[in-house]
Order: sequence, then structure tokens, then C-alpha cells
Amino acid sequence: MKQTIKLSLVAASVLALAACNQKAEEKPAELKLETEAQQQAYGIGASVGNFLQKDLEDKSSFGIELDQALLMRGFEDALAGKAQLDEAKIREVLTALDTSVREKQAEKVKLEAEQNKVEGEKYLAENAKKDGVVVTESGLQYEVLTEGEGKKPVDTDHVKVHYKGTLLDGTEFDSSYARNQPASFGLRQVIKGWTEGLQLMPVGSKFKFTIPPELGYGERNLGKIPANSTLIFEVELLEIQEDEKKAEAE
Repeated sequence: MKQTIKLSLVAASVLALAACNQKAEEKPAELKLETEAQQQAYGIGASVGNFLQKDLEDKSSFGIELDQALLMRGFEDALAGKAQLDEAKIREVLTALDTSVREKQAEKVKLEAEQNKVEGEKYLAENAKKDGVVVTESGLQYEVLTEGEGKKPVDTDHVKVHYKGTLLDGTEFDSSYARNQPASFGLRQVIKGWTEGLQLMPVGSKFKFTIPPELGYGERNLGKIPANSTLIFEVELLEIQEDEKKAEAE
């Protein structure tokens, strides 16, 4: 089933590519989007075009460049019932292409993870020298931005916080401020850097945490958070919620 869908997408993509590569001297047909049927037809074409653009860009990022002329020729031949490859061969070459893409993607992720680890170690070493930065035994680095006067939570507590998380290059991957909604959770439900760091904060405090990969998400690639990422969080501890039911009620 998945292979059939993949083949259909490839065929549809070639159709969109052919439309995008019309000769300059050919006058395009007048565009009419007056009826629902016309809008549906155009919508399908636009959807396929969007898919094609992203698909070709993704493959190009892995060093896979597809011959657009051959894409067009394959589509035209198939429409005319004169495809040069039979269905079995088409499945074979597309399966090989899919395997190649996945292998190159894995190689890219591995290389990025190695680079992230090196860059993170360098950043942590430099950050540790800054005034006001404290390094714990585990490797967590924190800086007090605002010192609160409330009590500190323990690892069995639930807390309510506001926070912003960024990568070393400043890319923001998560923010309760942006959602205008504080987060509530148990200290045992989050990454190790948060579990440790929040227990250092009196209620009303705002800290900056620099969290090495082993106290964050480690070698997992989470999309917005690449593997081996060193993470920077600004966290504001709003309150301690004594039990899980109270946290869920919020």
C-alpha cells in the first residue's frame, strides 16, 4: 500500500514538473477558477506542486539530484502506454532510491550529532568561565537572573513555570511565553537538567540553565532539537503544586 502511494506521488510530481517546465514561447491556457470543479482541479495541481518542490529540495540536500528531463519523459511515456520500465522494475528502482535517501539522511544526522557534541563541549567550557555561572557536579550550568524568596521544590513536587528554550545558535525551539501559557509538570517527568536545576530555585526565581546533552535529550534527534544538542533555558519558577491533581487542574 505504501509503495503504491509512493508511486502515485512520483507520477503526480512529474506531471507538476512538466507544467512548470513549459517552453517560454508556449502561451499558457487562460486560468479559470470560477467553478468548484475548476478549483478542485487546480487545488490538486497546487498540492502536487508543493509536494514536488519539497521532495526535490529534500533529496538535493542529501546530494541526490534527479534529471528533470527524464522525470518528464517517464511521465509522458507512461501516459502513452510506452513506459521503458515495467512495474516491477519501477518498484525496484524507487525502493533503491528510498533506501539511498534514508542512508544519506542517517549519515547527515550522525555528522550533525558529532558536530553538535564538539560545539557543545566548546561552548560549555567557555560559558563556565563567565562571572555568575555555577557548574554543578553533574555538569549542569546555571546563572541566577532573579533570586526569589519562596521555598525550593523537591523532586516529588509538581511545579508551574514559564520558560524559553534555545539552541546554541539562538534558535528558539520551545517557549511557554510564546504560547502565553505556563507549563505544569512533575520534576520527575522532565529531562535531568530540569529536575536538578529546578530544585535549586526558590519560588519567584528566574534562572538560566545551560544543559549538556547527557542531561538533556542525548543522542535522540527530535527534529527541532538535533542529537547531542546543548540546550539553553531561561526558566521562571512561578509556584510549587503539592500534588499531581492540583497540577492537572491548572
